[in-house]
Amino acid sequence: MDGMLSQEEINALLASAGAGDDGGADSASADTAPAGGSQESLTDEQKDAIGEISNISMGTAATTLSTLLNQTVNITTPQVSYTSWDALSDSYDRPCVFLQIQYTVGLDGTNVLVLRENDVKIITDLMMGGSGVAGDAQIGELELSAIGEAMNQMMGSAATSLSSMLGKKIDISPPVASLVDLNESIAGELPEFLQNKFVKVSFRMTIGSLIDSEIMQLYPFDFAKSLYETFMSGSFLGGEEPEPEAPAPAPAPAPAPQPMPNQGNMGAQPMGDPNAMMGQPMMGQPMMGQPMGYGMPMGGYMQPQMPYGMPQQANVNVQPASFTPFAPGAAVQGNENIDLIMDVPLEVTVELGRTSKSIKEILEFAPGTIVELNKIAGEPIDILVNGKYVAKGEVVVIEESFGVKITEIIK
Repeated sequence: MDGMLSQEEINALLASAGAGDDGGADSASADTAPAGGSQESLTDEQKDAIGEISNISMGTAATTLSTLLNQTVNITTPQVSYTSWDALSDSYDRPCVFLQIQYTVGLDGTNVLVLRENDVKIITDLMMGGSGVAGDAQIGELELSAIGEAMNQMMGSAATSLSSMLGKKIDISPPVASLVDLNESIAGELPEFLQNKFVKVSFRMTIGSLIDSEIMQLYPFDFAKSLYETFMSGSFLGGEEPEPEAPAPAPAPAPAPQPMPNQGNMGAQPMGDPNAMMGQPMMGQPMMGQPMGYGMPMGGYMQPQMPYGMPQQANVNVQPASFTPFAPGAAVQGNENIDLIMDVPLEVTVELGRTSKSIKEILEFAPGTIVELNKIAGEPIDILVNGKYVAKGEVVVIEESFGVKITEIIK
């Protein structure tokens, strides 16, 4: 009444104002949260479709890898999830090998194939003719180059399978392999989509009795969604199946030839193609029942009539078969798929000689000590490729560098 507010009234006004502000914030957050969630999540239907695409394409890739390694390769049904870099680093081995694959034709996007370091060592050892043993040394350029070539063959066949599935040509660039420590932040050479949440498709892969592990494919969210939409728009899933074409009617059988009626004159030719009825003349057989010289060719002999419809036999020039003789010592070369590993680098070592020393003698080494080798002066040196003895040669000097001239290849 006097224009002054009591303390109770002031407290009530402040409480109502605070409640209004909270309600507005809650309302705003409620409006924005569903929109963000709908844009950055995958429905169950989308996960199933992406999993089916990956299952078919990676099944073809497993067949290619099996041929390359001469081992049984199995890849199980994938699991599709929406994850982040932090969640990935907590659940996967480290370090691991990342292979970046860029789609160049048919699709616009990138995906990353992730393999465990130990699996890569076994695969590359099998590619180089080993027994599939993973060494203790860290993966180097040789192993990265070899696994890149293997994944190039695998993902190339997967792209071909994807082309048939989507009904258009799809091609990829050669994969780029790198060793990544998941504990560290994302390196600059890795795709930018890994900085945000992305789609992960994980498979269980077994290679004979050597590998029982997990591999992953990582997709950008927009690329995975585009792949789903392209897959659903095709007639194989979302559209109507084309009606089968009616089979073409079978051609009617040709009518059987009918014999021509006899015209009464045995010497006259029946109507029709004379070449189809007349054979080669047979000499020395007179026509019975006809007077000589009537309706016959000169000499009183008549050409016999062939049954109607019988084709005339053509003269065939028959020659004896001739075969190319085998050259002595010639070997049949097998169609080995050596082109798959033509770009894999190998380590070439030139060995001057060897010797054996005890630990005591080695501890006595000092500058100026002479170590006698098992090679005689002037004897060819050994050339080894990846530790295997392949050739002999002699040392030459090219400008200011040493070189080796190959003199003999060891069979």
